[in-house]
Amino acid sequence: MDVMTHSSTFLLPGNDHGSSVTYALVVLNQRLPRFTPILWDHAQVRVCADGGANRVFDEMPLLFPRDDALDVRHRYKPDIIKGDMDSIRTEVLDFYTNLGTKVVDESHDQDTTDLHKCVAYIRDFAPNLDKSNLCILVAAALGGRFDHEAANINVLYRFSTTRIILLSDDCLIYLLPRTHRHEIHIQSSVEGPHCGLIPIGMASVGTTTTGLQWDLTNTEMRFGDLVSTSNLVQGEKITVQSSSDLLWTISIKKV
Repeated sequence: MDVMTHSSTFLLPGNDHGSSVTYALVVLNQRLPRFTPILWDHAQVRVCADGGANRVFDEMPLLFPRDDALDVRHRYKPDIIKGDMDSIRTEVLDFYTNLGTKVVDESHDQDTTDLHKCVAYIRDFAPNLDKSNLCILVAAALGGRFDHEAANINVLYRFSTTRIILLSDDCLIYLLPRTHRHEIHIQSSVEGPHCGLIPIGMASVGTTTTGLQWDLTNTEMRFGDLVSTSNLVQGEKITVQSSSDLLWTISIKKV
């Protein structure tokens, strides 16, 4: 079985940490994580999902209290605004349109979420983007209404062959497909130690891990029975192999 490696180097300042990953950023309509500027700098394309543009307009200047707000808004201009356009304020839309941001109105499509629309666009249509090792970072993906969170998690499963990472101020989540054995390289300066492995949609008949305080050895996990939450990372590398897709989640440190 092939090995898939994972590392949260996108949480570290600087544009080169020896990674060949191509990052794209999607911003949703929840409070921006404090590290959003770091994600922005790593990304080669930045997409606001509808009302996510309001968040960038309103909250990015708050992350730079010593800078002029207008300068910050010019510096952090999204490349694309996409969605059903029912949340973005008119003045925000006009501001970014005048700066040259591309606007893609998909109000005709009410069967998919704005995140789904943005991921599909990045995966299938974004020009000049190397997609051979693509990873889509989704800022402000957690918090707020639970049905929105569930819809965002569903996107991980609908695009299971694309690396997508959901991020909030407190934690991150991504999918570990059962088609691979996984090595997760922990960036201990910015993440951990609290973590979890969660089966969603189907039981895991057998999951085996190393590197956790409470490792699993061919352990069955399902809702209504054992689920590995409130675990702790013990080293710099975690390994996971499972009979089903799992969600990996880890806390993000306040640094």
